[in-house]
Amino acid sequence: MTQQITIGLLMYPGAQLSAVYGLIDLFLSTNRIAMEHTPRTVEPLLVSRWQINPNSKRVEVIDGNGPRQLTVVIIPPNLESRGTDEPDAVLLDWLKAQHEGGAVVCSICTAAFVLARTGLLNGRPATTHWALKDVLATQFPEVYVQTDQMVIEDGDIITAGGVTAWIDLGLKLIDRFLGPSVMLAVAQFFLIDPNGREQRFYSKFAPQFYHGDEAILRVQHWLQTHYSEAIAIADMTAVASLGERTFLRRFKKATGMKPIEYLQALRVGKAREMLEFSQTSFSEIAWKVGYEDQGAFRKVFVRLVGLQPGEYRRRFSVRAMAG
Repeated sequence: MTQQITIGLLMYPGAQLSAVYGLIDLFLSTNRIAMEHTPRTVEPLLVSRWQINPNSKRVEVIDGNGPRQLTVVIIPPNLESRGTDEPDAVLLDWLKAQHEGGAVVCSICTAAFVLARTGLLNGRPATTHWALKDVLATQFPEVYVQTDQMVIEDGDIITAGGVTAWIDLGLKLIDRFLGPSVMLAVAQFFLIDPNGREQRFYSKFAPQFYHGDEAILRVQHWLQTHYSEAIAIADMTAVASLGERTFLRRFKKATGMKPIEYLQALRVGKAREMLEFSQTSFSEIAWKVGYEDQGAFRKVFVRLVGLQPGEYRRRFSVRAMAG
């Protein structure tokens, strides 16, 4: 007889119900599939929901009989949150107590902000939605924010990135507790790609313009219309009317990127648009965004996006979406 795995889903104001009930459906179906696919006796995953009882001011189970100490705690996202909400201290204390008792604590998307407020992410790698990377990194500088990945499994802490990353997290937990064969069978039943996704497949380059440095903003606006030209640092410093060392320092401070990194990201963003909305060949796209060497641009594209241009077009072009 294997150990009973108990999974608690934490309900709190604004919690995304589609993630909560989607995970419940996923785990309940997993129990049935596990019984069918494993010859040994399998303890079913025991799933429960938890929330603060307004009368007792304690976090308590709200459906069924949940154990006081859980194997896994999952914090669902809040689609209305931008990381500024202050969770109830009772909730944060309960999360820390569950972790201290041996629970694997998991967050999805914006729930990384809730988890970060417990201090459990300090010194740890973590992910959240790619659009909130800078917000999380600024609010919690002791967290190593890495939003390229959809799921970061760091032993007793697991963070998942996108709004629908509850699917990836669910498969990760099934793999951990019931094994890869059950996980693959569940993925097949739900028509989910079990090979994993990365957020960088989906995240678009969104440069920061609200930094207050007029000279750097002038360069950014210039780059938006001149990105396809042969551009050197000297061209940018001329637009900014700054010396090179001052320009490099201020550009990195304002945008979070080096000028060449920024230009590469801008060009890759333009290339992604062309791959999505046209049938233009990649060699022509490379030329249109300012690269004479198609091979060099391909390497940059794969490094930033994580997919070959052809694969990106197959996944994300308008035709692919329509098909």
